[in-house]
Amino acid sequence: MEENRCFSSNRNILCLFDVDGTLTLPREKVDPQLDAFFQSLRKKVKIGVVGGSDYCKIAEQLGEGDDVIRKFDYVFAENGTVQYKDGKLLSKQAIQNQLGEELLQELINFCLSYMGLIKLPKKRGTFIEFRNGMLNISPIGRSCTPEERLEFSEIDKREKIREKFVHALQEEFAGKGLRFTRGGLISFDVFPEGWDKRLCLQALEGEGLETIYFFGNETELGGNDYEIFEDQRTIGFTVGSPEDTARLCRELFFNALPNES
Repeated sequence: MEENRCFSSNRNILCLFDVDGTLTLPREKVDPQLDAFFQSLRKKVKIGVVGGSDYCKIAEQLGEGDDVIRKFDYVFAENGTVQYKDGKLLSKQAIQNQLGEELLQELINFCLSYMGLIKLPKKRGTFIEFRNGMLNISPIGRSCTPEERLEFSEIDKREKIREKFVHALQEEFAGKGLRFTRGGLISFDVFPEGWDKRLCLQALEGEGLETIYFFGNETELGGNDYEIFEDQRTIGFTVGSPEDTARLCRELFFNALPNES
């Protein structure tokens, strides 16, 4: 295939990455070797990230302080409701302005009531994290340890805790303009209709890009990468790990076969 040959630099191509499960393990820091690889990729194409987490969490995983906005041409936090380009903040939107306080409180109250009835081996703190562009809902609480995170994930696989929670929300708030997507191991996101990761594509429309490649791990229906993965404006790739992401990028933009003449 043509993509498997040595690829010369083309800064009109953008590789856009999800964060958790794509560039890093969930809520972990990027591996230094992979970090170096993606910086070498940046010499060939533009690179950007679009994550569901807020900017501080993305920065913790991909850089320190403002390092992350210097390492990537574009950084889209909270599904693109917070946008950075070339190290500068472009725009920021607020969920409360979009939904209104009455619906927002109905949503929060319902989630708190529902979680109060869930029985788990452990519960920790921060069950609802209020972000600019979404609410992140975690039945176990986001302050759980990595070990407790994995324990909940295994229980969730068997008992479908998040899936049942989302179904209850979809029934309760049908017709209210809300979307629900899972992401990571312990939580799911609630945001206004249209505020999924495709939101970042609006900011990219005037950038003169020839091609946008998107890489994500939650690309099935219900996952927080699904909409942007399926969008006609992107060429989507499903990945299984950060190493898998790097492998695909090597095949696309570097010599895929070391012994190829």
